[in-house]
Amino acid sequence: MTLLPVPHVAVIVVAAGSGTRLAAGAPKALVGIDGRSILRHALDGVFAAAPAQVIVVAPAGFEGDAETEVREAAGDRVDLARVVVGGDTRQESVAAGIAALWGDVRTVLVHDAARALTPPAQIDAVAAAVAEGTGIIPALPVIDTLKRVDGDSIVAPVDRSELAAAQTPQGFPRAALEAAYDAAAAAGIEYTDDAALFAAAGYTVRHIPGDARAFKITTPDDLDRARRLLAEAPALPLHVPASAPNLPRVGLGTDVHAFGGEGDLWLAGLRWPGEPALSGHSDGDAVAHAIVDALLGAAGLGDIGEHFGTAHPEYAGAHAAVFLAHTRELLGEAGFVIGNVSAQFQGNRPRFSARRAEAEQALSDALGGAPVSVTATTTDALGFPGRGEGIAVTAVALVFPATAP
Repeated sequence: MTLLPVPHVAVIVVAAGSGTRLAAGAPKALVGIDGRSILRHALDGVFAAAPAQVIVVAPAGFEGDAETEVREAAGDRVDLARVVVGGDTRQESVAAGIAALWGDVRTVLVHDAARALTPPAQIDAVAAAVAEGTGIIPALPVIDTLKRVDGDSIVAPVDRSELAAAQTPQGFPRAALEAAYDAAAAAGIEYTDDAALFAAAGYTVRHIPGDARAFKITTPDDLDRARRLLAEAPALPLHVPASAPNLPRVGLGTDVHAFGGEGDLWLAGLRWPGEPALSGHSDGDAVAHAIVDALLGAAGLGDIGEHFGTAHPEYAGAHAAVFLAHTRELLGEAGFVIGNVSAQFQGNRPRFSARRAEAEQALSDALGGAPVSVTATTTDALGFPGRGEGIAVTAVALVFPATAP
């Protein structure tokens, strides 16, 4: 028997849901996607991440099924895993998982089995980001236009820049999480997720970039989406030569916008108060738009007009974070990961150097942490940028097939 180091991280995989909305005639986690169940795919991701204690919270009466899935997924890490029985609510199920933690565990991740295709890198990123007194959730920007309603009446728009779509795993320092669960139990309050429970106890919750593949399988349409992604995953996209499946691909993007928009300037993912705005269907951010074109071109997925143009009114007024996050999602679904991006804009204004690091960080965050560099230059009064009529941008992106080593 192989003796494994005792880990300081635990992953509680919540798999006790009934799956009523999925209507598959079995507990959701045990429903098949392809030849494997939702739970098995979730566990494949967990065991591909850094070693951790793994606790699967199973529906009562299905412990044996869950145990089988754990043993098949764990391989030589089987001694790190166990199955416990869940409760009547999600909160009770997570509490059952917490009760099974080993003494050496200091960081606890709570993961929904229904997010079966969550990449191992997201699990590791959450674990690494947890700090004393601070919980971490992965999240994606909200790209849909949102409205506040009253019955069938539209009451007001909702500013989506203040919203994010939460995913799992959600990570917490163990002692604080246990205290928060004790407080919730004493108050008799049920929370929709662990981050809400943790925050209600007075602790801090931060977010890091999520991943489009970590969507939750709730409805039959979600299950179909997972099946399509898995069916596509083994085969490379048609535009990748079979003779060179792991070679990187380079894309080139250009964009120009004239000054003359409303409000303040948005450029390189930042708002520039007092600067004249660029005109455009969205916010006119020519740097972000050139990066989108470069990434789409590298992956052979068309161009920005196809995915974000005037035929897509939901992107009217959207900022860089929305464009870049959705582009990253498109690349992920096509089997690509982003290497790095470089962009240069030509224009007399704004004066960019003082905010370069801020802009590069904002753009990188929107791309899930991929490195982004941005430079700026003038044209010695030549051409429309030199005459102060607008801004021109060129971007280059490097992407890799997800199968590359």
